This record gives sequence, structure tokens and C-alpha cells, in this order.
Amino acid sequence: MAETVDCLVVGAGVIGLAVARELARGGREVVIVDAEGAIGTQTSSRNSEVIHAGIYYPTGSVKARLCVRGREMLYDYCADRGVEHRRLGKLIVATGPEQVSRLTAINAQAAANGVLDLRRVGAVELADLEPELVAVEALLSPSTGIVDSHGLMSALHRDAGDAGTTTVLRTPVTSGRIVDGRPEIDLDGTPVRCDTLINCAGLGAWGVAHAIDGFPVERIPKRALAKGNYYSLAHGRAPFSHLVYPIPADGGLGVHLTLDLAGQARFGPDVEWSDAVDYTVDAGRADAFYAEIRKYWPQLPDDALSPAYSGIRPKLAGRGEPNADFLIQGPSEHGIDGLINLFGFESPGLTSCLAIAEVVALLASRS
Repeated sequence: MAETVDCLVVGAGVIGLAVARELARGGREVVIVDAEGAIGTQTSSRNSEVIHAGIYYPTGSVKARLCVRGREMLYDYCADRGVEHRRLGKLIVATGPEQVSRLTAINAQAAANGVLDLRRVGAVELADLEPELVAVEALLSPSTGIVDSHGLMSALHRDAGDAGTTTVLRTPVTSGRIVDGRPEIDLDGTPVRCDTLINCAGLGAWGVAHAIDGFPVERIPKRALAKGNYYSLAHGRAPFSHLVYPIPADGGLGVHLTLDLAGQARFGPDVEWSDAVDYTVDAGRADAFYAEIRKYWPQLPDDALSPAYSGIRPKLAGRGEPNADFLIQGPSEHGIDGLINLFGFESPGLTSCLAIAEVVALLASRS
């Protein structure tokens, strides 16, 4: 006989935790399962820890809408729960006259998304704000900040637990089926029938979908893995108080400079297309970082960069393709009641987690 649960959330990353919290606070019985031995070990803890403003995404996209809403929700949540964060602001820099028109386009895109606080910064003001930054002009985004991602996930997990959620770790979803039109999965050999199954497994979301016998495979999108490598300063501190972003590059936002809550700089991510999940950071890739960073920080010393960590973006678009939107896939898309899949949740997933949870909880109430 199968056991039954009301809501089963697969994946204990920042989005899965936010979804579980939202469902539990709404009165649902929630169980979280994760294949790893701790919460948030993959994409949620292998990123820049930036709270994004919502600048770059196509107007009307899910990413744009949820990032703009989620940003303010996240700032409020962190302030309320005592999660460390800081509104440092970021500078998007044009390092040559040929890039100034790109700043104009980015500013227009941001305004269309409802991000209305960007302002142009000329070379004279830039020299006052960041004396070692070299650029002809920039956009200042005061709504961009940083957050302690581990502290955030701990707070979400604690809230979910306080609302009655149970978390089961070291429990991968390797098989399942559709029974009477609803999902049933096997956990440690025990079949578990779910009134609502929410696949928030991040990089593993595709594997979970494939594991459910009877799920229409044509509804599983392709997956492209974009590895992002990060490097830190081997010695000393970077002389910056803002985040510094170049003009966006293919598949990402360029090799940017971010700061952690202790003021230490890290550079990245780059875009390294991959066929497998591998978090090894190649020290040799730093050679290309020097040239990119020196476009806006010419004083970067030789041999200053040290491999830090890497993350994998679970993307729906590959090399040379336009960036894809988040995909929240419910019964109206795949025909199975009680099943919601989240595919392609890369940046700005961390920023958007609370807004994503709102959307998923509403969809779950209807399925």
C-alpha cells in the first residue's frame, strides 16, 4: 500500500524551501525531500549571492516580473528575519564610447520592467565613487545588493519547519508513476502518493521528470549546463564599494566584480558550456579573466586571482541561443493533476524565491 502526503516538494534549495514555507504557512501538510545530505548544496549556494534589481530580462517575462516583485519581498524578509544583507548598489560600466548606446538600451529595458531608479553616472562622478574604476560612463542601480544565501536558506527552512514541514535528506527520487491521474513516487523503496508534487530539484528537475513513468517525455524541455567559474583575490582587498558589472555577454552578465558581506571581492562567473555537472575550477581559465577585469580595473595585479568555486546554471537555452525564461509547468501544460515542474531556474532565482513561491502555491491550490 502506498503512503499518502498532501504536498511533496522535491529539492531543498532556496526555491524549494521558499515554496515549502509558503505552502505550509497556507495550511498545507508539506514534506521536503532532497538527494543531498544538507539543504541548498547546489545552485543555491554556488552563485554570486546578488539581490538583482530586475534590469536585463525581457519585458513581460516571468523572470522580469518575479525578480522585481521578489527583490522587495526579499529585502523585507531579510530585515524581518535578521538575515545578513546589504544594498551596496551596482555599477554597469561602459568601458569605451562604443558601449554607451548599450547603457541606453539597458536603461530602457529596466524602465520597461518597472525598475525606475537607475541613473546615469558620468566619468567625473565615477572617479569620485570608485577612484580605481576606469569607464567612460555607467548606470548606477541602487536596488542591487548582496545577501547571505546560507543564512537565507536557514531562515526559510526554519520558517517551514515552524509551520509543520518535515525535511527528509539523502533521499533521491529515482522512480515513480502516475496512478489515477496523480503522481506517485518511490522514496527509499516506499511508494508515496502525492496530492501535490512540486519538482523544485534544480539541476535534477529533469531527472525527476524522467523518473515518473507516464509523464509525457515530450513535455520535458532540453537542458543546457552553463558552468560559471569564480576567482578571488589571492592577497589584499579590491578597492571598490559597489558591485561592478560589464555589459552583458553571451549566456551571462559578464565577468563582474561582486563583494561578500565581509567586503572580499570575487570575480565571475564566466560561461563554460558543459555536458556534465563538474564543479572543478580550472586555474588556467583565470588567464582570460585578467583581460576582462582589466577593461574596468587596469590596476589588477599580475597573479592576483585564485580559484574560488563554481556553479552550474540549469538553462533552457544553449550556446548562441537567446536566454530562455523560467518555466513553471503545471497540469494545463502536461495534463497531470497535482504535478508542478520548475525548469530552468537560474539567476534571478535567488532574488525571486519568495515571489516564485507565491506563484507555485497559487498554482498548487488549483491543481
